[in-house]
Amino acid sequence: MPIRFASKPGLVAYITVGDPDLATTHNIAIAAIDAGADVLELGVPFSDPLADGPVIQRASERAVKNGTRLHDVLALAAALRLERPQTGLIIFTYYNPVLRFGLENFCAAAEQAGVDGVLVTDMIVEEAGDYLAALHRHRLAPIFLAAPTSPDDRLERICAASQGFVYAISRLGITGTRASLESDAEQLVRRLRRFTKLPIAVGFGISNPEQFAAVGEFADAAAIGSALVATIEQAGPKDAPSSIARFISGLRGGIREPAVPAR
Repeated sequence: MPIRFASKPGLVAYITVGDPDLATTHNIAIAAIDAGADVLELGVPFSDPLADGPVIQRASERAVKNGTRLHDVLALAAALRLERPQTGLIIFTYYNPVLRFGLENFCAAAEQAGVDGVLVTDMIVEEAGDYLAALHRHRLAPIFLAAPTSPDDRLERICAASQGFVYAISRLGITGTRASLESDAEQLVRRLRRFTKLPIAVGFGISNPEQFAAVGEFADAAAIGSALVATIEQAGPKDAPSSIARFISGLRGGIREPAVPAR
């Protein structure tokens, strides 16, 4: 089933679980939801986050040092599902933690926690047969990354394998904020529309209200990570939840727009 966003554009908000600590992450998550995040990507800290820029790398390092593990992320998801049942919850991870946990065990635990979907950054659709079968058995939506450099036949395979939404990478390279939105993003969304009716979220580099609004002109949602993680880092544990709430409210000037059905 597609994830439906309450506003246009919808907001997919990424946080690294365990940064700065688990209790604060819980409060940050609640603040983000209440301020307008439609979907939370709960990032599993990993010791070698190659696809991430320095901001998320530092957050992952802090969370790993705190002892945060995949089971902690699943426990947070279960708590959020009870407290904010309408929020979309995505586990965002590299494959190594899932492999160590056990694919079937992970999927069963994620289903029990009330998780909606899973995004494994280094899982490619061409090698995802067993992975997809396990997710389907446990009613978890697979979400894949689609890059501007992918040929159309690969985008078609990604769209066919995806559920929930498709994550369109706005540019090549690692995560991180950018001063302007890449022009490739709109073209990629147009190409993806040929192959799917799922919502399309654009991510990598979105960091301010202008970029957020620009994404809404051609996509269903914006995915924001590094800007949120940097806000948490700068604010510190005490002020992080309120700082995140202000940041998210500021993306729309504090005003929620009328609901727009997913395409």
